[in-house]
Amino acid sequence: MFVFFTNNDFIFGVVIIYYPLEPGFGSNIREPKSTKRCGFNTKARNTTIGGTDTGSHLWKGYHGAAQLANQFFTELDDIHHIGHVDAAFRMHNAANHEHNYFFLDDKVFSYYNHTLENGYPKEIQEDFPGVPSHLDAAVECPKGECMANSVLFFKGHDVHIYDITTRTVKTKTWSHLPVCTSALRWLEHYYCFHGNNFTRFNPVSGEVSGAYPKDARHYFMRCPDFGHGGDYEVPKCSEIKINAISTDDEGKSYLFSGSMYVRLDTRKSGLHSFPITRSWKEVTQGVDAVFAYDDKMYMIKDDHVYIYKTAAHYMLIEGYPKTLNEELGIEGHVDATFVCPNTHTVYVLQGRNMRSVDLTATPRAVVEDLPMPFSDIDAALCSNEGIHLFKGSDYYLYETPMILAMSRMAPVPQPVTNALLGCQD
Repeated sequence: MFVFFTNNDFIFGVVIIYYPLEPGFGSNIREPKSTKRCGFNTKARNTTIGGTDTGSHLWKGYHGAAQLANQFFTELDDIHHIGHVDAAFRMHNAANHEHNYFFLDDKVFSYYNHTLENGYPKEIQEDFPGVPSHLDAAVECPKGECMANSVLFFKGHDVHIYDITTRTVKTKTWSHLPVCTSALRWLEHYYCFHGNNFTRFNPVSGEVSGAYPKDARHYFMRCPDFGHGGDYEVPKCSEIKINAISTDDEGKSYLFSGSMYVRLDTRKSGLHSFPITRSWKEVTQGVDAVFAYDDKMYMIKDDHVYIYKTAAHYMLIEGYPKTLNEELGIEGHVDATFVCPNTHTVYVLQGRNMRSVDLTATPRAVVEDLPMPFSDIDAALCSNEGIHLFKGSDYYLYETPMILAMSRMAPVPQPVTNALLGCQD
């Protein structure tokens, strides 16, 4: 049984994996052989937490030796003698921040900072009305990735979607998805683990896109004779080249380069690239510019604009893409765009021109055509720190759009750093 948690002390987060030792490993064995990690089978969920012949261990992180589970969650062993874990997840929402929930048969245990909270264990129905007992897996799904702050509970092919605010449950049957013995949310992606394999799925529809299942040993741990499936290396800052950069209204910050994108605001969980089509499936040829406005993401490629709603994964608005002229009153190639916080103007950079468009107007059209002190900008981002203009592995910083427009000479460029984009210094 997997139990996945995130923790900023680790690059990938903390992964706690409960598994049974094979017969012959006595309870006095503190660290099983390293091959156990790479020979796991997540269908073996029923572990023994007491000091019996099978013992019980966990892995903290994606590499390293196993540790006794009761060193972290002693009450599961010393008091209740439950003997196994069915499902677990960590709650991140404001009301229950950083609470760890364990589900065992018909009971739920709530831990905060590895300490069992008062009043627990409880009946599952008491904390999560409508959720069945003897679960297979559970994973949190926040609003913006699901329609509301939710927890997905898996039992067989049924998925019980628990709304945290209304405390109601909707049940769906995802027969196309394997029976999940554990589930993981990581960097807005959702994974169902089954056997040695995993399948990535959409938490709203259950849709599976791409070639799955895949072997977890290629991706979620370091094993002999198993390469890492991602094959992504963080680029050097001196070699970085980006096409667009933007932060949406939820605070999610994205960098786009070629056919890939990277989440920057989650860099403490590691910097990882994904195909743009994974989140914006209609954008198949990369992007020229991106900006966010009014809970929507605008993505520009050649002379077309794609607009996506940011709720519950990115969904293309009906009728799009449209031409640049139809949407923004702009003609020609776009180098970069930016919208400053709490404003309603998008600045479109084209060569040595910066054109402003009022996003509240209908139809939209260029309001001002302002000169720029240089051309061929790769990407632009406006934040409370000012306007960053990226050109190759350098950037220029301006305080406001007007100061940028009034400048007659380009300032001295500054090199892109790890602190700025997460690249290798």
